[in-house]
Amino acid sequence: MKSTPGDIPRPPSARDRLLLFIGSLAYVGFVPIASGTVAVAVVGIPLYLLLAVVLKLSVTGYVAFCIGLTLFAVWIAGHADRILNEKDSSRSVIDELPGFLIALIALPVTWKLVVLAFFLERAIDIAKVWPANWIERRWPGGWGVVMDDVMAGLYTLGILHIAWWLVPTWLV
Repeated sequence: MKSTPGDIPRPPSARDRLLLFIGSLAYVGFVPIASGTVAVAVVGIPLYLLLAVVLKLSVTGYVAFCIGLTLFAVWIAGHADRILNEKDSSRSVIDELPGFLIALIALPVTWKLVVLAFFLERAIDIAKVWPANWIERRWPGGWGVVMDDVMAGLYTLGILHIAWWLVPTWLV
């Protein structure tokens, strides 16, 4: 909560606590080191497997889910930044999910592709490859927080599709 000198800080409301719980993915974002990477490993990979293996979403359904999750993450991330009084707080990790899920659109479900997507998307996200760095700095609120991760997911998606096209037998 933002306060001015002399203000008595008030405790966060129940709504703020709920939004922070969601934004931190049930407090996964509060791990002290590499919270975004931990969030993808602990929540992102199981979510992908739920969507692709258990629910067997079509490509259209999967893309629709990714779009919906991205918009929801923008909204949550904007609120989490306000609650935490930080821009792109490491404790708010919901923005990591759309990027990882986008990285696997229309690819076969193989353990090698999931592992490769995990490491590649995380590396590209951490490196903030252009225009992700520009988006993060310039776009307001949750948009900048989430869309830099979406860019990392799109870069990863392109690389994985090229790899799948060139050497599919390596990724089975």
